[in-house]
Amino acid sequence: MKLVPALLFETVKEKYKDVSENTPMIGTYARWEYGKHPTDESLRAYLDNGEMYFLEDQGKIAGMVAVVMHQDEDYASVSWSERLADDQVATLHMLAVCPEYQGRGLGGIILEEAEALAKRNGKQAVRLDTLACNLPAQRMYEKSGYSYRGKQYRYAENTGWMDFFFYEKEIVRRE
Repeated sequence: MKLVPALLFETVKEKYKDVSENTPMIGTYARWEYGKHPTDESLRAYLDNGEMYFLEDQGKIAGMVAVVMHQDEDYASVSWSERLADDQVATLHMLAVCPEYQGRGLGGIILEEAEALAKRNGKQAVRLDTLACNLPAQRMYEKSGYSYRGKQYRYAENTGWMDFFFYEKEIVRRE
């Protein structure tokens, strides 16, 4: 399995709609509702910026993630393990495993592939956030070597005001 750039909007949209509509407990954990999160606009922005990737399994799409080769200013107030310039960090967004592939550990493979991509692009750390109620994602991140770095009360279109947890993984050891 490998991470490859996603190219076609309709394919990306179809896959995220499938995840949003057919993942058990998604309303409890991730609170995804296509049109609120993710949206056509957010998917197009990731595609236009070359930041959307698919996890391919023998030519089929098994999962997807947006890998952004910087961090936005809204991550600046988090208590990260080390203060890094925004361009020294990759951030992951909208990690999802297609329903027919769920339960096989592919989320961890997506993380590994995204980390390798970030490392090839000279990044020193990978950072991400998740809802405080998304226990399966938190377990996956921690199992994959990510460290919890704190929580913040934030607004999102699909959730309203909620606590978000922040995680990071150092991918380049500094001496």
